[in-house]
Amino acid sequence: MDQKFLQPYDPASTESRLYAEWEKSGLFNPDECVQQGVTSANAPMYSVTLPPPNVTGVLHVGHAYEDSLQDAVVRYHRMKGERTVWVPGTDSAAIATQSRVEKNIQKEEGKSRHDLGRDELVRRVAAFAKESEGTILGQVRRMGASLDWSRYAYTLDEARNEAVVTAFKNMYDAGLIYRGNRIVNWDPKGQTTISDDEIVYEERTAKLYTFRYSKDFPIPVATTRPETKVGDVGVAVHPDDPRYQAFIGKEYDVVFCDVPIHIKIVADTEVDPAFGTGAVGLTPAHSRIDWEIADRHLLSHEVIIINEYAKMTVAGRLEGKKTTEARDMIVEWLTSEGLLEKEEDITQNIATAERTGGVVEPLPKLQWFIDVNRPFIIPHSEIAGIASGSETTLKRIMRTAVESDAVHMPQDGFRNAYFHWIDNLRDWCISRQIWFGHRIPVWYGGEQIHVGTEAPSSEGWIQDPDVLDTWFSSALWTFSTLGWPKQTSDLATFHPTSFMSPAYEILNLWVSRMILMSGFHLGQVPFKTVMIHGLVRDKQGRKFSKSLNNGIDPIDMIDRYGADALRMGLLVGTAIGNDVSFDEARVKGYKHFANKLWNIARFILENAGGANMSVPLSVGDQTLLDTCDALTKDVTTDMEEFRMYMAAEKIYHYIWHELADNILEESKPILAGNDAAAEASRARLLLTLLDRTLRLLHPFMPFITEEIWQSMPTKDAAFLMVAHWPEAATISGS
Repeated sequence: MDQKFLQPYDPASTESRLYAEWEKSGLFNPDECVQQGVTSANAPMYSVTLPPPNVTGVLHVGHAYEDSLQDAVVRYHRMKGERTVWVPGTDSAAIATQSRVEKNIQKEEGKSRHDLGRDELVRRVAAFAKESEGTILGQVRRMGASLDWSRYAYTLDEARNEAVVTAFKNMYDAGLIYRGNRIVNWDPKGQTTISDDEIVYEERTAKLYTFRYSKDFPIPVATTRPETKVGDVGVAVHPDDPRYQAFIGKEYDVVFCDVPIHIKIVADTEVDPAFGTGAVGLTPAHSRIDWEIADRHLLSHEVIIINEYAKMTVAGRLEGKKTTEARDMIVEWLTSEGLLEKEEDITQNIATAERTGGVVEPLPKLQWFIDVNRPFIIPHSEIAGIASGSETTLKRIMRTAVESDAVHMPQDGFRNAYFHWIDNLRDWCISRQIWFGHRIPVWYGGEQIHVGTEAPSSEGWIQDPDVLDTWFSSALWTFSTLGWPKQTSDLATFHPTSFMSPAYEILNLWVSRMILMSGFHLGQVPFKTVMIHGLVRDKQGRKFSKSLNNGIDPIDMIDRYGADALRMGLLVGTAIGNDVSFDEARVKGYKHFANKLWNIARFILENAGGANMSVPLSVGDQTLLDTCDALTKDVTTDMEEFRMYMAAEKIYHYIWHELADNILEESKPILAGNDAAAEASRARLLLTLLDRTLRLLHPFMPFITEEIWQSMPTKDAAFLMVAHWPEAATISGS
């Protein structure tokens, strides 16, 4: 027996050493597995791309869960003998990263990005990202993630930039990318546009004001934003509302808080007669719904009264005021003029920017968009229901990929949410007004426009100053990480990828867009199965937040209990898709389980390490092995069907309550007795059960199982991570 078993198991000294040995072996790389003979060159492939964490971030408990879940899947398939690759990478998180660097520069140097200039700021942000990269990558390693680091990708590296500009040009040439003046979500704090999916709605108390534009205006209207009413061009009522029939089509000129406005009353079914007064003031330049109503009734979109800094642009007393100040001033004016009829408290959802927390302002902007409804001919398609050479749309690709089960999305709730999102999908605004990111590959030369993967060779061209939405590059992730647009062997071998499991909060932001991009550029789905996982919450079911002071540092958990214990604490007991209730006491309990497993291994290796594996098993011992065979089949089925939480729990209960509590206790007198045949049978059984349980448990607790494996007297592989997944029929008794 190895002398290490005379000491308690120490995850702190074991985990970093083992991970370094795994990396040095090269066996996270499927090509190396084939070269070393542990995997057949003709074996089926299994590929996963890691949802890239922010390069400037630190590991949070959500990452820890995601890494544990995906690593369990990857290790299982690697042990099955498949050519398994898990591609690592990081994301630039461009808006958040630039914002952080800008704050540091302002604080330390008193300068803005405009003082530095574009090139210098981008250089500093890129340097900051590179300096931060080692932190998150080191923390992912500490989780035991068996990623093929030779294939590491960064969303802003040179290879990914080639993919991004190629994708932009291809979609532009197909007529799917266009530049247009449309209402967008403007973040005044971040000074950039953001997508619908980057908005967080916060419930806040507000005032609902009912007023008239003038004393002789016939219809009262209600609003929570009086400051926008100086930009109104119409009032919409429901065509069937009898209160306002006589006024439909009439026009009025009034001076509203110093601002001359022209109002036309129109009838539109979008209006809810039961809300407020049943009449809605239309401000097309500052509301997407109002813009669409104005389109239907040929009303002007040109009246813009709020700028990029959320300040008023109209002449008079409101000029230059913040929107919140202007609101108070208009309410005061309405009151003094006797035009305010009612003021009431309500609760409403306020749109805020996810990255900066700024209150979003709808503004008309000249931006770049992807048209999700425009028909195009798809030259090549492997997606069931979409034929090569047929006419389709990006929306149809997204829907058909899942409807046809080309992308297997078995969770009905998320599947339905996905279809609902597609049904309501608008064109995707892909331009952002920051400096750090993939610059839009468009150049302007007078009236000419050049779109290409490289700048024009002649002088006088100016590149578009905007960068692409970070989700544009992330949407290419499954195939750009495999070498696209080059036709690499990785791309041919590992795409479509096999499995993806991100959090439900990015189902729309990322999963849907990966399906869109892969469908258009490759005619393939990005992954064959997607399992959306839930969020990790505290044991009371609350989100982790600074205000609640309930945050959990997974690295602190690893320092205290070991990565194996943390992985089990996150995975056991929660089906994929449900929120995980994190309880440190459970993690501590799995540290005790690791100690239990260590002691089991010590007993078996001390008392049965020299077992003759060719002796026949007794009837009783064969029955015990048959029970383990049944467990093996059960766990294998759970793994195939992504019930990792059940597989891990079944193995845990078998090891603790069957192997330790029953079989080992029963074995002590047998091994100390005088019946040589019974002793030999039991020794063979114990060594077989230890071998079997180490293999079954390895995807969940890779470190301690590998450390014990290294002391096994007989092994079919130098490392447990590439040993064969057990098949009951091949290991059972005589």
